[in-house]
Amino acid sequence: MGRESFFWIDTAHGTKIPAFFVDRQAPLTILFSHSNAEDLGMIYGWFVDFAKQLNVNVMAYDYTGYGKSREQQPAAPDKPIVPTEENVYDDVQAAFNWLLATGMRPDQIILYGRSLGSGPTCYLAQKLTEEGTPCAGVILQSPLLSAYRVVFNFRFTMAGDMFPNIDRVANIESPIFVIHGTRDEIVPFWHGEELFLACQRRFRARPFWVDGAGHNNIESLLRESGAFFEHLRFFMDEWCRYEQVYLDENMLLREKPTGGSGDGSSGSGGGGVGGGSRRGRARKNPLRSLPP
Repeated sequence: MGRESFFWIDTAHGTKIPAFFVDRQAPLTILFSHSNAEDLGMIYGWFVDFAKQLNVNVMAYDYTGYGKSREQQPAAPDKPIVPTEENVYDDVQAAFNWLLATGMRPDQIILYGRSLGSGPTCYLAQKLTEEGTPCAGVILQSPLLSAYRVVFNFRFTMAGDMFPNIDRVANIESPIFVIHGTRDEIVPFWHGEELFLACQRRFRARPFWVDGAGHNNIESLLRESGAFFEHLRFFMDEWCRYEQVYLDENMLLREKPTGGSGDGSSGSGGGGVGGGSRRGRARKNPLRSLPP
């Protein structure tokens, strides 16, 4: 049985934000950054099941100014702290720091952002790459190129534009898995396509283009088929998991399996499984069929 808990974490800008951690004593942990229209209360039940389905730990947090975080702000009542881009970056860093404080390493953590959450996810993934401690993987669901580009098809990032993911993904040296509905009515489908193409080829996992899905119904559309969890499981197994092979009593070899490099051709709700040449940061483990 897993253990779930809610708690508060401190941010660099002086606020407290709520978070939860679903603990399944698993080797991999998902750090989830939610969309604009969500808060922890809305996603908790889903992620308890998510953790069970994929055998991962899950941490999620609220942004400053969202949900319960508004009750813990030090500002005067007439000057409430509102969500800002910089505050969101502080928030995801605070959540990540909490995981590190438990003893986890960056290469045991997968960053997962949905919609607006793709912003803090890409920010932190790039930052970790620059620091020489890349995370285990990155999942971008219904991601945006940048805030302005949701409405305007700008060729370049304009001054004042927020969450410029398109300027960051090429600098991320962790496997990246993009999921996007082909009929997304809020963040156009081509945002996911452009982000996928901007990733470094060696870290570009085959994307999952969900045929007929909109912005908010990918999980429900795929619930009966189980395809949503199937594709996530494939990504984590092929790109993110460490294999542990005992060579003798005194030596433990830890290798990462490589993942299938996608070409963007997958779709119709079933794309993303199999195919592609294998690239990655380590050789494929010939003993991956052994139980952990």
